[in-house]
Parts: sequence; C-alpha cells; structure tokens
Amino acid sequence: MHLPDSTTVPARAFLDWPIATDPSLWTAEVAVIGLPHSEPYVGEPRPNDQAQAPDAIRLASLQISDGRDHWDFDLGSALSEILPNTVIDCGNLPWLSGTYDSHMDRATAALRELWRRGTQVYVLGGDHGAMIPALDALEVIDRPVHVLHIDAHLDWRTEVGGVRRGYSSPLYWASQKPWISGITQVGMRGTGSARRQEMEAARDYGSNVVTAVEFHSHGLTPIIKTIPEKSSVYVTIDADGLDPADMPGVIAPVPGGLRFSQVATLLRTVAQLHRIVGFDLVEVAPSFDSTNRITCITAGRLILNALGSSWAPDGAYRRGTTR
Repeated sequence: MHLPDSTTVPARAFLDWPIATDPSLWTAEVAVIGLPHSEPYVGEPRPNDQAQAPDAIRLASLQISDGRDHWDFDLGSALSEILPNTVIDCGNLPWLSGTYDSHMDRATAALRELWRRGTQVYVLGGDHGAMIPALDALEVIDRPVHVLHIDAHLDWRTEVGGVRRGYSSPLYWASQKPWISGITQVGMRGTGSARRQEMEAARDYGSNVVTAVEFHSHGLTPIIKTIPEKSSVYVTIDADGLDPADMPGVIAPVPGGLRFSQVATLLRTVAQLHRIVGFDLVEVAPSFDSTNRITCITAGRLILNALGSSWAPDGAYRRGTTR
C-alpha cells in the first residue's frame, strides 16, 4: 500500500480545526478525513452527489457548533472541556485519476497510518462504499472490532453488476474480515438492494439486525446487549438510516426511520461503554438537502455526540477501555 503524498485542502476545516494535508504531520488524538469517492456502478454518475458531502458538512461547522467554549446541551459541557489537545482535519482524499484499485490502496494506507498512530478517526463520505477501505485498514488495530451499522438498508450484496466495492456491499465486505468480530445493524426498513439471499447470508453470519420498528418499540437496551462488553467499535451511519424529517438530503429516503434523539442517545451510550475507534458518516446528498442545510448539520451533530461522549470523563476512549 502506498501512503498518499498529500490530501487536498477542504473548503473549510471541520469545526475550524487545524488542517494537515501532509500525512507526515498526522500526529493527533482525533482526526477527520474526507473520502468523497468509492467504486462506481455502471451507468451512475461519477462523481455522484454524495461526493460533495465532506465539504458540505464542513461548511455547516458554525451551525454544528457555535464554538469550543459554548455550552453543548447534548454533551453537558463545552467542547473545550472535553476534546483532547490534538485534533486535526486531514483534508480530502479524492479519486482524481488512475484505477479505483490504486485509489482504494491510497485510501486504505491513509487510514491505516492514522490508526497505526492511535488516532480516533472520523470519515466523511461519500457514499457507503467509503466504508470499504476503512474496513481493510482496521486490521492494523490488531484487536477485534465490532461494527455498529445505522441504515435503512442491509448493504450485504456480494456485488452489483460486477462491482464488489460499491455502496450496496460494505457490510458483506465487513463479514469477510477476520478482525471484524461482530455486526449490529439498526434501522432497517422498506426495501433496497437486499433480496432473501442477502438477508439469509446476514443471519447465517450472525449479524444482529434490528429494524426501525423494533427500535421504536423496544428502545435502546436490546441493541446495547448485542455489543460484547468493552468492545472496540467502528460506527457507520448512512444518513438514510434516520427519518427523512431529520435528514432529508439523501438519495434513497425511506419513511419511518430513526430520529436524531434515538441515534444520538445510542451513540453517547456506546461511547461510554466501548472504545469507538472509528466512525463514518455517509450518503449525505447535499443537492437534496433543505435550504437550511439541516442534513449536514445533523451529520455534524451525530459526529459530535460520538466524539464528545468518547472523550468525556466517563468516555471509554478517554479511559482507554479496550476489549
């Protein structure tokens, strides 16, 4: 794998953090990195609308947080009292030329480097294919990782039209990695690319599939019980996992989704109990967002709920809790 020489400067740094496009400077406790592109399906636009999301989310920074010293009611503190000393925005790693194989090699190498240095990593997609290089890079953590997946769709296709690393396949990809110890999938509803064979494959693997109806009916506790005690956790959130009332700016909206308060509470609870080693937020389609950018703001607020709770005094990442 070849570490990229540099990334590209974002339109704005996430929360105005220091920007570091040179991988040799990626020494931080927390990092944000944009992965706008994944392997495209035949006949779909390249780049797609979701490729705009990393910068669109960053551009909403002032609405995501008014500032480090302002009280955050979700976290019960100001960010300045919680965040570690070193946080960086690594910019974007776009696919500008060459094959997708070469791009994925660079993306995987970049994420491996961050995790090799012990960084908690937040990935801004892009569509859900952006998760695939992250899954490959997680090997470097050298301990089992449980995946918490929030989505309306199962994403368990082995391939679509011969494409194996597109947005319909990341959870199947996760199931093939020996360092992924288990999967919890939350928010499933409606229909998508999954057929009976994908649902049966997920069940055979042992994935804990929790539908949106089940979450609405039974709450948080059954979901928390699916994650082994003191796990290392990778969180992946597809924006369409939330209800379109909360995140309207998506390509595949499905009614009856999870509400922000449910997902934020889930993230805060997981961050207190488990070490969230990585997190991606994918499938925001800025062209479909409301004029007030509520989808991008909500994306940022989900990140802050996980980030702030990870580093709070009772947060598992600050405590150094590992499985």
